[in-house]
Amino acid sequence: MRKDPMSEYALMDEKKGIPLFRPYVPKKAIEFVSDTLNSRWIGEGPKVKEFEIKFQKFLKSNSECVAVNSGTAALHLAYILAGVKKGDEVICPLFTCTATNLPILYQGAKPVFCDIAENSLNINIEDIESLITKKTKAISVVDYGGLPNDYEEIRKICDKYELKLISDCAHCVDGEYKNKPIHEWADFTIYSFQAIKTLTTGDGGILICNNKENTKLARKIRWFGIDREKKQSGIWENDVTNLGYKYHMNDISASIGLASLLEIKYVLSTRMKFFEKYIDNLSSIKDCIYENPNNNKKFTPWLITLNCGNKRLSVMKHLRNFGIESAQVHYRNDRYTVFSSKKCNFPNMNKIEDSYLVLPLHMGLTFENVDFISEKVLEIMI
Repeated sequence: MRKDPMSEYALMDEKKGIPLFRPYVPKKAIEFVSDTLNSRWIGEGPKVKEFEIKFQKFLKSNSECVAVNSGTAALHLAYILAGVKKGDEVICPLFTCTATNLPILYQGAKPVFCDIAENSLNINIEDIESLITKKTKAISVVDYGGLPNDYEEIRKICDKYELKLISDCAHCVDGEYKNKPIHEWADFTIYSFQAIKTLTTGDGGILICNNKENTKLARKIRWFGIDREKKQSGIWENDVTNLGYKYHMNDISASIGLASLLEIKYVLSTRMKFFEKYIDNLSSIKDCIYENPNNNKKFTPWLITLNCGNKRLSVMKHLRNFGIESAQVHYRNDRYTVFSSKKCNFPNMNKIEDSYLVLPLHMGLTFENVDFISEKVLEIMI
């Protein structure tokens, strides 16, 4: 762990400047939630089903969505359905929120960390095959900041070794690779609707499976292992054959999600415009932004991550002096005791560990804010 007291700052009071994150909740959400609170259902009911159908339509997916109470719950279901068990190994990103990798531990399996690709902060595909053993069951990847991985190559590796591919799209609600949605490349794809994500339900998630049997099983496991639809149709005495969890979404969250879906195109468009303005404003600093798309990748950024070189602490301090909040947000997971791993030699992560910094990118910004933040970055970086 770092000992430098300047490496982190406490959360900033929003009244004192520009926060790093801010939830975006459409005004319609108040009306939708009010209607739900005055209805028969506030737990899992018709709004959850409606949200699943409408999110599936938004994704243009042929596979049904399974709504749960968090992206982490969706990941746990994905690992269960992928057959990950005690003693198995899952190749996973070194650099991500711990929520990607903690559910591997839930299964008694071992996370096998893979270094980052230096120019994208996604998993380094060149390292994956060297990590595969007889115990490897799946490969899990995260589209960092919203930028899709190179899914064609990862899919080839999974098919070659008969491994499941799990895509954590918590950052990437609308990603495509080579004109195919991410969920068409993966065996299991999860989305997060946590408070500050691009689309929010307050908290929640979605799981998409690539076959109907897994979808059906996911619906049971998310609600104590019980076939909820069968039970509600009048078959109250039914057997429980699968270990289940209380992972289902509720109608209050789904109501917020339905309101968010009404404005999702506006949100995606606005976030991209902010991102492009940052890119344009900071163009005089070579290779300063990590989440840069190429012709194979379509995405809307959730994060914008600055490469500060050896000036990260100076940049953070300078921005904070002008009321601009910034942080690293995610960290290499081998620093955490829970994974029972010592900090290892991952060359690419080692190289950039102290140089990356996340800047504000959310719907609470204005274009004037982006110009101001960019101006202050340039003052210290050039």
